[in-house]
Amino acid sequence: MMIARIATAFRSPCAINNIVRHRSAFGVLPTKSSSTRLFSDTTVQETPASTGYPFASIEPKWQKYWKDNKTFATPERRTTLEDGTVVKSTNPKKYVLDMFPYPSGAGLHVGHPEGYTASDVMSRYWRMTGHDVLHPIGWDSFGLPAEQYAINTGTRPEITTGKNIANFKRQLQSLGFSYDWNKELATTDVEYVKWTQWIFLQLHKLGLAEQSLKSVNWCAELGTVLANEEVINGLSERGDFPVERLPLRQWVLKITEYADRLEAGLEGLDWPSGTMTAQAQWIGKSTGTEIDFMVDGSDDEKVTVFTTRADTLFGVTYVTLAPEHPLVSSVSSPDQKEEVDAYVAKTSSRSDLDRTSSKEKTGVFTGGYAVHPLTKEKVPIWVGDYVLGSYGTGAVMAVPAHDERDLEFATKFGLEVKWVVEPTKKKEGEEMSQEEAFTDQGVSVNSGEFDGMKTNKAKKAITAKLEELSSGGPKITYKLRDWVFSRQRYWGEPIPIYFPVDFPEGVDPKDVSPKEEGCEHTIRYDQAIPVDEADLPLELPEMEDFSPGDDPAGCLARATDWRYFEKDGKWFARETNTMPQWAGSCWYYFRFMDPTNKEAAFSPELDEDWMPVDLYVGGAEHAVLHLLYARFWHQVLFDLGHTKHPEPFQKLVHQGMILGSDGEKMSKSRGNVVNPDDVVDIHGADALRLYEMFMGPLEAVKPWQTSQVSGVVRFSNKLYNVVQSAVQNDDSPKMDAETTKILHKTMKKVTEDIENMSFNTAISAMMVLTNHLTSLKDQVPREAAEKLALMVSPFAPHLGEECWSLLGHGETLAYHPWVEYDEALCVDNTVKMGVQVNGKKRGEIEIAKDLDQDGAMAEAMKVPSVFNQVDGKDVKKIIYVAGRILNILAK
Repeated sequence: MMIARIATAFRSPCAINNIVRHRSAFGVLPTKSSSTRLFSDTTVQETPASTGYPFASIEPKWQKYWKDNKTFATPERRTTLEDGTVVKSTNPKKYVLDMFPYPSGAGLHVGHPEGYTASDVMSRYWRMTGHDVLHPIGWDSFGLPAEQYAINTGTRPEITTGKNIANFKRQLQSLGFSYDWNKELATTDVEYVKWTQWIFLQLHKLGLAEQSLKSVNWCAELGTVLANEEVINGLSERGDFPVERLPLRQWVLKITEYADRLEAGLEGLDWPSGTMTAQAQWIGKSTGTEIDFMVDGSDDEKVTVFTTRADTLFGVTYVTLAPEHPLVSSVSSPDQKEEVDAYVAKTSSRSDLDRTSSKEKTGVFTGGYAVHPLTKEKVPIWVGDYVLGSYGTGAVMAVPAHDERDLEFATKFGLEVKWVVEPTKKKEGEEMSQEEAFTDQGVSVNSGEFDGMKTNKAKKAITAKLEELSSGGPKITYKLRDWVFSRQRYWGEPIPIYFPVDFPEGVDPKDVSPKEEGCEHTIRYDQAIPVDEADLPLELPEMEDFSPGDDPAGCLARATDWRYFEKDGKWFARETNTMPQWAGSCWYYFRFMDPTNKEAAFSPELDEDWMPVDLYVGGAEHAVLHLLYARFWHQVLFDLGHTKHPEPFQKLVHQGMILGSDGEKMSKSRGNVVNPDDVVDIHGADALRLYEMFMGPLEAVKPWQTSQVSGVVRFSNKLYNVVQSAVQNDDSPKMDAETTKILHKTMKKVTEDIENMSFNTAISAMMVLTNHLTSLKDQVPREAAEKLALMVSPFAPHLGEECWSLLGHGETLAYHPWVEYDEALCVDNTVKMGVQVNGKKRGEIEIAKDLDQDGAMAEAMKVPSVFNQVDGKDVKKIIYVAGRILNILAK
């Protein structure tokens, strides 16, 4: 039984302390029949038969109570006794986590609390089912918006961020979420930055963090590096300024070394199937063949390509290089060089996204040739911007007969098309279409010794042949790219790396300072030195001007007093790149367990006690990158022995987006943003919570309709009045059979629906029960009112607590055992079924499920519309299946 299990669980020392802590806040505990409520100013008074739920006074009261009494403080999972014995909690645990918010200046809109309410419902429910619950909140507080605001206004970003956090916190607390605010943290906290930098150093020690020259989209006018999505046709999305591709020194995290692990780790996770697919597709594991095409006229230069269709190798008619491929210059013939250089320069301003999304195929013949590894034929080498230097090998073997993109390119430039695969069931004499590529599997033709082989067999045979000739072999590749980790911005964690500074020969470092303008020096970026862990955190310098300027290295390069320092008579320069916003959100779930630990990022005991996260709730927009990056960092920490758990998030749920009333995404520009403060002021926090959970399935996209909030307001008022009726009736009426049955059905429905996070149908079931109890007027049984108060409390906690208090309970219901139902009372003994006469429904009867045919006929004859159809007629046959069908055939 659930009650027995919970009672046993409460006997553990930490659980007992937990219960005592909450109860002791009330002093003397009143009995159920006591008319004195928890607060001296709220004794039970005679009230009208029907009143509105006074949320304006009740909600702040309970929020103050929860805060003052630390009602939702996380229980200790282990207690050390005086003799040193460690006693562990016997309660099951639930770690419930929200994807923590970025505290923007705009504050919350009504779409944000949806996920927070869902996780809060589960947290409150699990506390009542005897679980130890960790439910924290914090702030993803680094980021570009605060920095941009600082640039525009001169306000330091930490000041702006602090104000934004205070506003967000006020809004969340006004909604009654049961967060443990003692666990609150921000990624900008100095202690948090310290451990984020510490994790970076572990990555660096393992060789997973290294420097690399990466092509970036640099906009001199904006003074910043732009993401691919921010560049359209070579111009910045904001301002239409020219953008050029520049090689820039960047820190890169080698996430590709964990590609296999990241894909395999998805097995066994309880995640939405779409998110699992998105993760797998982003990792993009491909099993195929690597092939080398020697450059004609060269003994050592070769073009290496990767393909999953080695069976089409005999259909290669040209090779295409990305404009940034290192061989472009050397393979270009003198008469083509000028045209090639002009083409490369033109495409350098286009982002990868712009290039791959363009429908127009462009390219230039280099004048050079590659040698086919099997036929030894020469194939022309082209350069085309649809091939990306950052993807694969930066070169493709073009098989226009069997690839649509290659065929479009070949058609435009008049290149040869060779058919080397035919359908398995091709009819004799049937000609292959010359207008579209055949991309399916089939049988090899025009492929020498491999003719007649089916696709899979041909792939293996040709790969083996290439390996035999040392011209290629089997290869596994990934779409996943290494993670470019640098940002040339101010408002981010400083990367804890520094470099030696060299001076011209003969210059004594003691006589010069690289801080001074005009001092000739060289920063040795090839000799990266990690900051000593004891010297962490490395903090940002105070600056007046946060703008990136015209130097792609970013504004920290101008903070010379911070950047350059002396040590042991030598000069060094700090790294001026900062970490991306992703960094802080990669590991915050660990720090929430142990936010004040100064000796470690988190303790191994708390990792054992709380990890993995049992429920992670957040938007689907984070389905790929955040989850991928967090899992990568987690798996590294797992390999280092800092966590016992190979994956961080066991169950993942995405709440659906709440749209504006116009059906569009909420935004200031559309004027469709609804501020939750306004809803709370007018209807109360519980009404907002109930409405967001009642709008539809949690994962569905739903439009906000303020006018419909009144429906849950009426429900709240009815429920409040039902409880008042139960309180005011000293006779405490007993439950009749109908009420008992409806109550137990509701308890079962609400319990199962919460477990399945089907919150809208749980609320609907409580509405039905409330309507029934309302119909009883002044005969509402106290037991039914108590059960209803418990059930509604995860959704409308202020209302639940107030009703519980009205009913004479002296302790918060936050840890009261959840309702239990009798399965036998949830089963219907009767069934409603239609009665047909000659195959047409003529009426309906409600009968016992196992009633025999004679009994069913007797009941049917009591229905006038049925009786009139058979009266005076000869009943030829009766088709009766108990509980399912009654069909009377009469003439």
